[in-house]
Parts: sequence; C-alpha cells; structure tokens
Amino acid sequence: MSVQVPSGSGNGAEAAAKGKGAAYAVAGVLLAAPFVALLWVSSYAKETPRFLGFPFFYWYQFLWVVISAALTLVAYVIVRKVERPRDRLEARDGGPR
Repeated sequence: MSVQVPSGSGNGAEAAAKGKGAAYAVAGVLLAAPFVALLWVSSYAKETPRFLGFPFFYWYQFLWVVISAALTLVAYVIVRKVERPRDRLEARDGGPR
C-alpha cells in the first residue's frame, strides 16, 4: 500500500518519513548486534584469555550484557528523538487520529 502525497504539500512529510525510517533502521541494527555476536558461539567457545580467573567463554558473555544495555539505551534515545515531535503534535491537536 502506498501513500499518496498531495501535489501542493511539498516534500516535508516525505523527508520526515525517510528520516524516521533511517532512525528505526539504525536502532534495529543496534538491537540486533548482541544477538549476532552471541549466536556465533564458535567465535568465543574457548578458555583463553582468562579475566580474573574466568574463562573467556563466560566473561565474554557477561561483557555483552553490559554492551547490550548500552546499545539498548542508544536505540531508545534515537527512536525517542524521532517520536517526540509527533507526540507533541498529538498532544497539541487533542490526541491521535
């Protein structure tokens, strides 16, 4: 289904939709990175190097817990920046239509 933009409306809505799609794509890549890194088990299924006595297998996975939290925060901020102007417009106009 395609959306028709009236000829007199300009390209503002089209540019906003394109920017929103790019922001969602970046957020999606950030959220997918931990899955890809942890599903590729053969890359970290080893004992060395050790960190504080823990084999690489364990501390690598724990490190991804911290990295995943940071990437989720960045993805949230990106999406929130895109969504915030729409929320303000809906509040001003009396809610979603």
